[in-house]
Amino acid sequence: MKLLTITGLLIILFGCNVASRQEQEEKRPNILFIMSDDHTTQAMSCYGSKLIETPNLDRISEEGMQFEHCYVTNSICAPSRAAILTGKFSHLNGVTDNAKIFDGTQVTYPKILQKAGYQTAVIGKWHLGSSPTGFDYWSVLPGQGDYYQPEFIEMGDTITETGYVTDVITDKAIKWLSEKNQDKPFALVYQHKAPHRNWIPAPRHMGVLENKEFPVPETLFDDYKGRGSAAREQEMEIANHLWDAWDLKLASREELEEFGKNNVLKKITDAKQHDVEGANKRSEDLKKLYRVYSRLTPEEKNLWHKAYAKRVDKYKNNKPTGKELVQWKYQLYMRDYLACILSLDENVGRILDYLKETGQLDNTIVVYTSDQGFFLGEHGWFDKRLMYEESYRMPLLIRYPKAIKAGTVSDAFTMNVDFAPTFLDYANAPIPEEMQGISLRPVFENNGKKPDNWRKATYYHYYEYPSWHSVKRHYGIRTERYKLIHFYNDVDEWELYDMLEDPQEMTNIYNDPKYKDVVKELKKELAEQQKLYTDPIGNQLN
Repeated sequence: MKLLTITGLLIILFGCNVASRQEQEEKRPNILFIMSDDHTTQAMSCYGSKLIETPNLDRISEEGMQFEHCYVTNSICAPSRAAILTGKFSHLNGVTDNAKIFDGTQVTYPKILQKAGYQTAVIGKWHLGSSPTGFDYWSVLPGQGDYYQPEFIEMGDTITETGYVTDVITDKAIKWLSEKNQDKPFALVYQHKAPHRNWIPAPRHMGVLENKEFPVPETLFDDYKGRGSAAREQEMEIANHLWDAWDLKLASREELEEFGKNNVLKKITDAKQHDVEGANKRSEDLKKLYRVYSRLTPEEKNLWHKAYAKRVDKYKNNKPTGKELVQWKYQLYMRDYLACILSLDENVGRILDYLKETGQLDNTIVVYTSDQGFFLGEHGWFDKRLMYEESYRMPLLIRYPKAIKAGTVSDAFTMNVDFAPTFLDYANAPIPEEMQGISLRPVFENNGKKPDNWRKATYYHYYEYPSWHSVKRHYGIRTERYKLIHFYNDVDEWELYDMLEDPQEMTNIYNDPKYKDVVKELKKELAEQQKLYTDPIGNQLN
């Protein structure tokens, strides 16, 4: 009897311990970090877009919190990703531009979560040069990756998958979720290539927007008189820097097939192209497009040519000129960029539905963001990099019903370095002192309102010059009302914008005597921000 009693007690105690461990794991939320590439708030209906409907992204906003003022610390792909992983600015994590290789030995939030008992995985775009560390499983695109029949580097092995990249990434993510240990919390970094340049839609979306006319931005024909040399000397204008074939798909089946047969750079002898320089540029353009076009199956190529036949015919026989040409290029750009977002939104819906069906959704912190903003014709531009609002501002939606009231909108200043501390905070994991971001928990607990002593400014520093798109190096701060920017390296130019009176940032008021005191205060705040984030540029130039 004594033996039976002791055995019974041991069973009860063991059962209690198991139950206690299970309860503890249930208290720690799962983390689903969804990040797209170059998806801007202007193309999300929850942010008031008039360009497209994004019902599944809207669902995260409606069931969670939408941040109106989330900002990137360095508006370019690899630096943003490094800042998110480490919670540190570029000058500390080492990735100041896209040419730098991420040092995977440094502390990252996935490593800390892994050590704390989380199952970790990264699937999709990586773009950091080195292999992922801190993940139990990884399957990532090499470099920028391809839209069709994409290659993945999966745990060190290179494999090629069949299909469209946004769908394939989601298939892989759902497969991992279905096969993971169901008794342990997970952190899944689920990152899309879309809608990155050169904006190739899924087969089901090819041509669906081809007859749609999108509203033209008020600043499409900006002459940059209100700004300095950085705005004038960039190389990301829709009018002059989009490639006809590669970006706008203005190439016929015959051209592409002929190029494929020759498979070499050659001078195009088209009667309309008399000059050698123009011929060589067209050849290089076709080469860029053919590299991605050649990945399509015969059926996909048929869909491609059916979708783009109308625009190619106009290009060959009735090409617009002047401002009409710029407006036409803008429409073509929007049709492909936004078509990529259709599949992105669908796939976000797929993974949300999977978590709901498996009973995991409400115990998962779901985050949707992009690596930065993007210009959709504002100031006549595509791409990002500049500290102007369309590029600087990131979308940020977070759903977690245990901490966030549905339908909350927050005006609190947020930066991408805040993501890592937030995840660690809710996972009851230690937040390293070296992380420069701050947890967003106080914002959640204050129903989205700015907590006491919350930051009053965000800091930015862009380094990649001279390089792609020729955007000059600059740093600056954004306060509730003003934005101060300093362009340096090959110039010494300051810009100041009143974001209340001039939200489109058309007029630089830095030299206006009326703002003398404002400039003085902002420079003081800038110096404090540089000291706070230990940016050495503050000691070198200011």
